[in-house]
Amino acid sequence: MKKFILLTVVLSLLVGITAFAKDPAYPTKPITIICPWSAGGGTDNTARFLAGLLSKELGVPVNVVNKTGGNGAVGHMEGAMAAPDGYTITNITFELNTLKYLGYANMTPADIIPIFQFNEDPAALSVQANSPYKNVNDLLNAIKSKPAGTFLFSGSVIACAWDLPRVQMLMAAGIDPKSVKFIPTQGGAAPAITELLGGHVDAVVCSYPEIAPQVEAGKIRTIAVFSDERVPLYPNIPTLKEQGINVSGGTWRGFAVPLKTPEYVIKTLTEAMKKVTASKEFVDFMNKNMFGIKIRDQQEFTAFITDQFKTLEGVMQAAGYLKK
Repeated sequence: MKKFILLTVVLSLLVGITAFAKDPAYPTKPITIICPWSAGGGTDNTARFLAGLLSKELGVPVNVVNKTGGNGAVGHMEGAMAAPDGYTITNITFELNTLKYLGYANMTPADIIPIFQFNEDPAALSVQANSPYKNVNDLLNAIKSKPAGTFLFSGSVIACAWDLPRVQMLMAAGIDPKSVKFIPTQGGAAPAITELLGGHVDAVVCSYPEIAPQVEAGKIRTIAVFSDERVPLYPNIPTLKEQGINVSGGTWRGFAVPLKTPEYVIKTLTEAMKKVTASKEFVDFMNKNMFGIKIRDQQEFTAFITDQFKTLEGVMQAAGYLKK
């Protein structure tokens, strides 16, 4: 009986010790952020700036490594397959939600844990300054009145963060996206802007910061941004929704970790990210570079990405981009 009582006490103590055991120390060594895009671009620039802030906050080096290729597939896949120990983070972007539909990778948002969003930039619709299209309805009416394939859009590659909102706009207006020609470019929006200035395309959809210098020079007019509300950095540009088209869209950036990453790691990273993105240094950097700030925590970010992924299947199908 005494042995039984002693054993019970020992077991109780062990259970108590386990219950109050602390999580392992984290982090204790350098952290790597995988950037799926080339050095010098917007995603790389924001990743490197945040890496510096996170390094100070977490007390360990935070390094950015560029893993490019496959329209973002290489970096996103490598991040998803990394050890779930908190020492490899992926800087995920909008393209995560298109990889499977385009046939670049068998990867969906369910293959990673999105933990924090820090950026969102809406698409912007622009025309030449002397264009007869003064607003979105003028432009859409013109598309409807022209023969199929004669109205020309450009912006960047097909099915990108600027092209798919364009497709959604056409769908919302009752226009078959396949009837409106999109001229893809190499090297982002710069070639498309050149084509617009030369009168070789009718409209361009890209981020506003990319086209802003030409707008400020009086050569181009931006007639809408694809955001829920007017953007504080350029408040004079009306939204698409204000003009009767209930569509918003563009690019976004955030961080994710591999599946099975421990909760204590996610909590530590999330708290650090919340703190650094609330700092004056971060806000000043984003405003100076005209990057939109959008904060979503793990739950909100996951729901947002999952919903977008589901929606984009129909958009890709309508545009003829969906790979079977």
